[in-house]
Amino acid sequence: MANFEAQMMESQKQVADAQAKIAELTSRIETARQKMQTGEDIAIDIENATLDDVHAHTELMNANIAEFIMGLDDVTAAFSKDFDEMRSKTGMESFIGFFSKAKADSMRQERMRTASIDDKLQDLIAKSDVITKLLQGQLDVLNTQKTQVESNLGETLEDREVTVGELETVRVEIQGMDPKIIELENKIAVEQDAAARTKLETELAELNTRYN
Repeated sequence: MANFEAQMMESQKQVADAQAKIAELTSRIETARQKMQTGEDIAIDIENATLDDVHAHTELMNANIAEFIMGLDDVTAAFSKDFDEMRSKTGMESFIGFFSKAKADSMRQERMRTASIDDKLQDLIAKSDVITKLLQGQLDVLNTQKTQVESNLGETLEDREVTVGELETVRVEIQGMDPKIIELENKIAVEQDAAARTKLETELAELNTRYN
């Protein structure tokens, strides 16, 4: 039982650690996204080591919860065995039963009445509640992160659509400017008048500025 209690505490610790790592990673991603939206320099990096760390904590947490559940199964099996043995007549009660069935039944009822069934049952329920809370807590965290990721994904797709549209507009402008640049360069090459040449060079400089 002591080992089971230790496993329960370890599972709770691993769940807390995994949730903290997931929350930290999500926070860093959200910070980077907010900086992108405001045009700030993104001095944040989601390293592979960070992702691996989150994955490792999650794997360890799942393994501990699985062992914890198996431990609870063992406790439940032991409780069922104790209960079955409690319901069965002892050797002495069976012996008395040869002479007096009523006396044997009375002895068995008294033994069951004084047994600590309620304490064991409450302990079993309490341990089951711990597992339920652990799993529910992890599910809540994952659902929260799922909602946040879906929101970020939607915003990212919208941003991408806007960016692609802007790039397409620039591409069309560049395609339209390219012939103009070539035309101006040809005019400058043959222009003899200094004033006209200066005007053409100014126009070319303005186009190049827009092009770049």
